[in-house]
Amino acid sequence: MEFTHIPVLFQETIDSLHIKPDGVYVDCTAGGGGHSKAILERLSEQGTLIAIDRDPEAIEILQARLGAFPQARIVHDTFNHIGTVLGETRADGILADLGVSSHQLDTAERGFSFHKDAPLDMRMSKTGLSAYDVVNTYSEAALSKILFEYGEEKFAKSIARNIVKSRETKPIATTFDLIDVIKASMPQKAMRDAHPARRTFQAIRIEVNGELTQLDTALDAMFDALQVGGILSVITFHSLEDRMVKQRFKRFAQGCTCPKDFPVCVCGNTPRGEILLKGLAPSEQELQENYRAHSARLRSIQKIRE
Repeated sequence: MEFTHIPVLFQETIDSLHIKPDGVYVDCTAGGGGHSKAILERLSEQGTLIAIDRDPEAIEILQARLGAFPQARIVHDTFNHIGTVLGETRADGILADLGVSSHQLDTAERGFSFHKDAPLDMRMSKTGLSAYDVVNTYSEAALSKILFEYGEEKFAKSIARNIVKSRETKPIATTFDLIDVIKASMPQKAMRDAHPARRTFQAIRIEVNGELTQLDTALDAMFDALQVGGILSVITFHSLEDRMVKQRFKRFAQGCTCPKDFPVCVCGNTPRGEILLKGLAPSEQELQENYRAHSARLRSIQKIRE
């Protein structure tokens, strides 16, 4: 099995962690191990790297690629469980590279890509609710809500209506089946600038994998898992998750919330973090080399207080 992934903002992300040779680091979405390997190469024998991923295919590859490093520990889990994974240990640096990996997109049978015909799946963990289940069992109202909220798809109502209508004849079983319904639900001019299925596929993938729900709990868990002085770096790939990370980092870094005309602070709020990077975008060179990097943003925060 070949697990390929081109890490976006690779050097910027590694640099953002300010890696200490004897530190404890967590790659919460280890994937093919690109970031993990780079961290391990900077650690001494006293350092530790914990690589977490929910995809069983990624775990197999991580074991093969990182097995030679005695500092590495590989964990098959979701990153919102980082507190359980670490126990009493506190990390010097935590990384989360959100979204779908190149391997998942390029492996047709996983059903993530709208460029390849395959069974509707989209499960990162390869277990539980699938895209087929969402498309063929959710009500029209539920589908419309998901497409609008998670995909920011302005034709959500029309697409949801036609999904329900189409599946009355036969199940929508493949990615191309779904794309045909999406195309029939949109005016021609709306399909000129980007692939018409991009937003719908994003929305269904988020629903299948509970991505925003997990991120919501993971952000608090990851920040809590840092020791004072530790750094959390997160790479986002769409506006919904980037907004969530931005707002949560802002909350971690927020101090006094008293009205400005108060002579002294009475709220007692003090910042727990200091924001280091505010939505760093890929360079022009990276965008030319990797078209999937265009929407990526790197945000980083340092914990300054428990």
